[in-house]
Amino acid sequence: MPARTRFARFWGISPLAADSLAWYRGAQGEIKVGRILRRLPPEWRVFHALPIGKAGAAIDHLVVGPGGICTINTKHHRGKKIWVAERTIMVNGQKQPYLRNSIFEATRVTKMLRERMPQLPAAQAVIALVSPGPITIKKRPAIVTVMDAVGLRRWLLKQPVSLVEGDLVELAAIVDASATWTALTSLPTPSLMAKFAVIDSHVKTARVRRVSWTLLSFALAATLGVFVGLPLYNKLVLGVIGGL
Repeated sequence: MPARTRFARFWGISPLAADSLAWYRGAQGEIKVGRILRRLPPEWRVFHALPIGKAGAAIDHLVVGPGGICTINTKHHRGKKIWVAERTIMVNGQKQPYLRNSIFEATRVTKMLRERMPQLPAAQAVIALVSPGPITIKKRPAIVTVMDAVGLRRWLLKQPVSLVEGDLVELAAIVDASATWTALTSLPTPSLMAKFAVIDSHVKTARVRRVSWTLLSFALAATLGVFVGLPLYNKLVLGVIGGL
């Protein structure tokens, strides 16, 4: 969040820089999916933001439960048109690398976990779309499940049982161990969610101010139109009558 002047705050200019808007929306999407996953039964274990690879990438959510292992890639595209084919996902007509990235994550997780538990089933790759517009599925991808996030919990609970309780306990311990994942350059602080809540509050307050100023501008314009336009209308009518 770049520092804003009093003038910017007064007029409701967004506190987000152009290059941080996508990160903000992405965080909103991950929080929403996290809340959905929180409602899973206790036999399901849910992990968030697991670092993987050497480029600073992270798995949004990793779910371990009776139905298996799922890597969940969250995408927040409010109101945008989603088009899905066997090897392609497009958002408002723009091709996105979501399938490739999701396959990479699931493959990497499968390899890492099978080094400790060779009998594990392969991780399933899932793309959870948050608040999308219409979703058109021309052909479903073979090894990636793409869905609206609202149906994620139900889909997970419908998966056939592939892991028993003993395996789940052992697997959860492995996933929960920091040594399993790429070391973070800087560990998240305990107040991370609180800090985001502050940013979120500033963004929403700015949005309310912008809408309020816009509505006030329309109201003033309409009022001026009445007071300025009515005399002109009266003059026009009188002129017409006088010419008769």
